[in-house]
Amino acid sequence: MPSVNRMPTVNDRYRVPRPKSLREVPRYLRTVTGTFFTRLLYIFRLVWETKKSLLFIMLFMCVFNGVMPVAGSVVGARILNDLALVYGGADLAFRVVAVLLIYQFAIMFLNSAVQRVYAMLNSISGELVTCHVKQKIMEKAKTIDLMCYDLPDFYARMENANQEAGKRPVQIMSSTFQVLSAAIGIVSFAAVLFTVSAWVPLCILLTAVPTAVVSFVYRRKNVDYMSRRSKSRRQMDYYSGTLVNKDLAKEIRMFGLADTFKGKYQATFDDYFKGLKKLQLEECLLTLGTALATNVIYCLLYIYFARGIYGGAFDVGDFSLFTGAITSIGSGVNTLISTTASIYEGTLFINNLIAFLGEKPRLVPSVTPPAPIRRHGLHTIVFEDVSFRYPGAAQDTLKHIDLTIRGGETVVIVGFNGAGKTTLIKLLTRLYDPTEGRILLDGRDIREYDVDELYSIFGIIFQDFGKYAFTAGENIAFGDVEKPPVDAEIKSAASESGADVFIEGLPRGYATPLMRYFEENGAELSIGQWQKLATARAFYGDSDILILDEPTASLDPMAEQRVFQQFNELRENKTSIFISHRLSSATIADTILVMENGQIVERGNHAQLMEKKGLYHELFTTQAQHYVTTDGVKKSAAGK
Repeated sequence: MPSVNRMPTVNDRYRVPRPKSLREVPRYLRTVTGTFFTRLLYIFRLVWETKKSLLFIMLFMCVFNGVMPVAGSVVGARILNDLALVYGGADLAFRVVAVLLIYQFAIMFLNSAVQRVYAMLNSISGELVTCHVKQKIMEKAKTIDLMCYDLPDFYARMENANQEAGKRPVQIMSSTFQVLSAAIGIVSFAAVLFTVSAWVPLCILLTAVPTAVVSFVYRRKNVDYMSRRSKSRRQMDYYSGTLVNKDLAKEIRMFGLADTFKGKYQATFDDYFKGLKKLQLEECLLTLGTALATNVIYCLLYIYFARGIYGGAFDVGDFSLFTGAITSIGSGVNTLISTTASIYEGTLFINNLIAFLGEKPRLVPSVTPPAPIRRHGLHTIVFEDVSFRYPGAAQDTLKHIDLTIRGGETVVIVGFNGAGKTTLIKLLTRLYDPTEGRILLDGRDIREYDVDELYSIFGIIFQDFGKYAFTAGENIAFGDVEKPPVDAEIKSAASESGADVFIEGLPRGYATPLMRYFEENGAELSIGQWQKLATARAFYGDSDILILDEPTASLDPMAEQRVFQQFNELRENKTSIFISHRLSSATIADTILVMENGQIVERGNHAQLMEKKGLYHELFTTQAQHYVTTDGVKKSAAGK
């Protein structure tokens, strides 16, 4: 039996191995830097795909925000110098100072106006980019193989990608432009200080190195920790989400489970938070040390410029300009470090999105071009020595299945829970591929067909059928989304499943919204009504092969009998397969398959299997005991 390989995790794919010696450090730094910019370019490409003009507007804002503070400081220094001259008795016209004041306030207003526009554009771009990324995620979800959902790492990656889509790309984009603005401001103010001394701006930049190292090291540690503890975060989401789940509220209340889930959440949080708090405390202490050293150096620089004023080397306004430049460079460097570290952290988280969108479907046609599927006719299905094991499972769910279903035949599959009945259907519809063997449709391996075309020939209801927060009519029309909804056909399908009775009693009939997720007047259906609706969905579809997996599990016997009568009429010119625990359905079948422990242990029609007195006979007679009249005369499960 081939082993099921573990799917690579996000860390497997994107983690850069740490250097084991000093000789490996330069290569490590180059790799980390290259990976960082690759992720960053990926995010910018998302923004470019969303709306190209956004990037150009952001770039303009970036340059503007970097230059304007310097212009304001230069004008402010000039005003102070001119006022000092006037105070010293110089003959200077007031209009010169007045013009400079007007310039300064014009700069202030322009800066304020641009900031407001920038905030608005940032918000708008955030909504647009979020929508674009969500669309990409939904588009990718269409192609993801069902087997991926059985892998915890993949499921965590998909959930994280969906959660991060709403904020990370826009946050990183905005932060990147903020970094560029800070860099422009630093260079501009450094040029001002360079006129005094080359070592002053250099000294300020060198003081930023320890802070930068601490920030980047702990951003990486934070991401590593959250990656390692992703299971804990999913557990907390599960415990908290369970308590606010509408479908579970009744059971949780009746069994008094609320405190249990609260306790589980708190215990998981305490364990998770302990490591996170340790990281944050370490970073805080190191940051305080670097901040103390930085402030000492800044104090010495202030003293240097103040002494220059006393010695006549600088004007009074120059002191304001130079000390403002020191503060601005320091602030800019801090912004540069913290924001770049935040971008770095964000790009690490964005790996979830990159990895998810990079998933390649495995259930693809095995030949190019795919084989065409013949529609609106009878189909023959053959299983040849088919075995299947779910990813990560220790044993096979299906074992060496050999089976032929002829065109137009009606097959009923029965057996205990866990016998492999639903798994057999999942393989037939190619939601999974067999681990061993092959399945033929009309003489061809189903892997040769286009998956979407293959799906189109099946009309199917799974036992865990969907309940959609749409109208009753739309729920039925989902059985064939390729054609525009036809009211007459929707009503006909509802009538065939028995759903028409309760739908017509709803406030707005087929236009009534179901569930109260979005509408206060949404109708809440019983599980039996939902099952009738799901059955109507299968009847509505233009399918060649009709598959019903436990179609009547939640129906009363009368409703069940009506569904089977309609099913018996609709199955003409169709290949029909259904799974049921109620063996009354088996009496209409051409072939009954009895499954146990992943194998077909009996096959034949009702009379043949009853005569054989095997497992089917035992199951049927056991159920038949429940159908007894008041005078003690037994009736069959079919109501005979």
